[in-house]
Amino acid sequence: MKSPKAPAPPDPKDTAQAQTGTNIGTAIANTTMGMVDQNTPYGSLSYEQTGTYQYTDPYTGQTYDLPTYTATTQLNDQQQLTLDQSQQAETNLATIANNQSDFLIDYLSEPADLLNEDVEANLVDLASRRVTPRVEQERAALETRLANQGLMPGSAAWDAEMRRFGETANDAYNQIYLQGRSQALNEAVTERNQPINEITALLTGSQVENPTVAMYTPQGAATTDVAGLINTNYNQRYGNWQNQMGQRNNIMGGLFGLGASAITGGLF
Repeated sequence: MKSPKAPAPPDPKDTAQAQTGTNIGTAIANTTMGMVDQNTPYGSLSYEQTGTYQYTDPYTGQTYDLPTYTATTQLNDQQQLTLDQSQQAETNLATIANNQSDFLIDYLSEPADLLNEDVEANLVDLASRRVTPRVEQERAALETRLANQGLMPGSAAWDAEMRRFGETANDAYNQIYLQGRSQALNEAVTERNQPINEITALLTGSQVENPTVAMYTPQGAATTDVAGLINTNYNQRYGNWQNQMGQRNNIMGGLFGLGASAITGGLF
């Protein structure tokens, strides 16, 4: 009796090639299902296969042709006109900013003259017009009050009162100088930054924006486990072969037993 031949195990490369082919086919199907053309009140989105890309599996050496696609967004006439006008306005703003930026080369190369002699002169003039008349008026009033109290110039009490008055007057002058310098500094900084801010605003307003559409992604198809199916099939065939071998061995054992009985004539 001829023994059954054991099934050959699957070739790993053949299994890998079959699984890779199935995976690629599923990926292409999922991609195709995801590319749904759209029509909206503002325009449309369409997909088109525009070529192929060859991919070679480094393990099996099998080459696959993978499709490549192009997505095209088309605005309706009104939206296209709005986009064209917006882009033209942004181009104009960018052109103005570019032309004005030449001015900054020389402008920023010069150090900022924030508190100059003119500012200091203006502060002195402001103090003389606002603080000095009040100080002189208060000094005269103080001298009259001290004289009415019987205090004479040169006395200790007189000198103490005049010293306190001088400190108060100095505080008034210092306050107007400090406030004036702070205000002048803020104004100078604002004036210094004005052309820079204008050019920055022009550049900010010239950013290009792309129109967007809603992307629809359907449920993708699951990948078939081809490698698992091949191995399962091999295991089933191998199990059948083992059963056949077991049955054969049983039959052969029975035949040998009958032959032995015939030879001995039933003596044993």
